[in-house]
Amino acid sequence: METAVAKKGFVKYDAYKDSGVDWLGEIPKHWVVRRIKYLFNEINERSFDGSEDLLSVSQYTGVTNKSDRLEAGGMLTNAATLEGYKKVQKGDLVSNIMLAWNGSLGFSPFNGITSPAYSIYRLKSNDDRRYFHYMFRTELYKSEFKRNSSGVIESRLRLYTDDFFAILSLLPPLPEQKAIADFLDDKTAKIDQAIAQKENMIALLKERKQIIIQQAVTKGLNPNAKLKPSGVDWIGGIPEDWVVSKAKYYSKVFVPERAKPNLQTNSDGMPWVTTEILGDDYLHENNVKYHVTKTDIRLTGSRVLKRDSVLATCVGNFGISSINPFDCIINQQIQAYTDLRLNPLFFIPQVRLSKDYFSNNSTMTTIQYVSKDIFASIPIVITSLEEQEMIANYIEKQSIKIEQAIALQETQIDRLKEYRATLIDSAVSGKIKVV
Repeated sequence: METAVAKKGFVKYDAYKDSGVDWLGEIPKHWVVRRIKYLFNEINERSFDGSEDLLSVSQYTGVTNKSDRLEAGGMLTNAATLEGYKKVQKGDLVSNIMLAWNGSLGFSPFNGITSPAYSIYRLKSNDDRRYFHYMFRTELYKSEFKRNSSGVIESRLRLYTDDFFAILSLLPPLPEQKAIADFLDDKTAKIDQAIAQKENMIALLKERKQIIIQQAVTKGLNPNAKLKPSGVDWIGGIPEDWVVSKAKYYSKVFVPERAKPNLQTNSDGMPWVTTEILGDDYLHENNVKYHVTKTDIRLTGSRVLKRDSVLATCVGNFGISSINPFDCIINQQIQAYTDLRLNPLFFIPQVRLSKDYFSNNSTMTTIQYVSKDIFASIPIVITSLEEQEMIANYIEKQSIKIEQAIALQETQIDRLKEYRATLIDSAVSGKIKVV
């Protein structure tokens, strides 16, 4: 991707020197290297009553006002009080010391307060904070943050202030800092706009796919077919020779046993399917994380779900479903339709269309749960097996075309993101000259 940056016509500086730091390599001859402790002060001002706006920081969005991202009915924090939280001024660098290694740090555009577990830093001079914002979130610096963090495993790493301050920072002259930041503000905004357009295209393609599928399984393939009311809101009109029935007359509902078997990560055993891998029309066995031995299946009395069943979530986010092309064991958050007397590809879209029916008829204990009886009673449309086969083939062909179009957009997004990261790295490290 550096080649791609070079092809954009960017030039290099006239002269370079060895930075004296292995991981920094060569830098422009007139740049200097300084330890972060000489550039920033740590700030430890505390809130008197916790009344200020609560801020958070992430690798994706930088520092944000937490209330702006709060969903209806959600809570700002589980803390009993915000008294004693760290005060943040606009322009301060906020670092989540537990996740600095993945880029969870950034300069705050707000005044507010944040967790006492975070570290707050303030530039000592008039250096351009935008330059540091870009530099500290490069892969180069994230790797260095990780190397200097304390902890045995990744989830326990901590980048404490002394270790952060000991890291070396590149320091171009101030006019170049500003020029680099201006350049990256402009270029990244354009790249982000291009990415957003492609993400919108993906959303439209997915919406188009759902419309095609819903139309096919409820209206058939003949656009001139006479329709009659189905009596079901989300199904609408159906061809005159189709009927509405219930799932239980064309399948059996499979509920897993309550005994939980021991799990292993290797593939020597029966696949253990969880809700995390549901969603595609067909399950992919290489996405299965755990397996169950035949001995443990026997000891726990676990029931094996036969292949070519339709699995669906029975807890929480209803309607997520897949066909299993292999025998498996399922966990307690899944139920399944087995012994189908319907084409699975004709049936599974109807299961997905029934998500509101599941939700409206679920029981609530500590979580929403759909019983076997509700699973069995979902309304479905029925036509001949021959027509189901035709519809299933049509859906599969159209889905392949749309998925290929989506994959192309996703590939282009990945390339744009890679180019964005390389461009930032090249600019802040002096590999290209932007002034």
